[in-house]
Amino acid sequence: QAQLVESGGGLVQAGGSLRLSCTSSGRPFALHAMGWFRQAPGRDREFVAGISRTGANTQYADSVKGRFTISRDNAKNTVYLQMNSLKPEETAVYYCAARPLTLSTIASQYSNWGQGTQVTVSS
Repeated sequence: QAQLVESGGGLVQAGGSLRLSCTSSGRPFALHAMGWFRQAPGRDREFVAGISRTGANTQYADSVKGRFTISRDNAKNTVYLQMNSLKPEETAVYYCAARPLTLSTIASQYSNWGQGTQVTVSS
């Protein structure tokens, strides 16, 4: 199974931006839909954004539409999450995940997860 490694998390002020990256060590990356999820302390893991194998289709949680953008570069085996206008309530560990073929918003349908990267948004 491919290893997924997230990076780009950190501390940012409310209203600021971060770009997360997730790189896969396995092949073939291009045959997997990718998702970003987040989990705050004491809360369930929630879907943030997802992207199809080719990047032609994307989905977003309503709470991040218009502020977050998911993209992928299959030549680099990497998926990105650009996060703008961040809010304190979006402080969480952000995870990328992979599943074969089709995009899904359901965490249990993803078979491969990264270790997560902490995003902290200060008020």
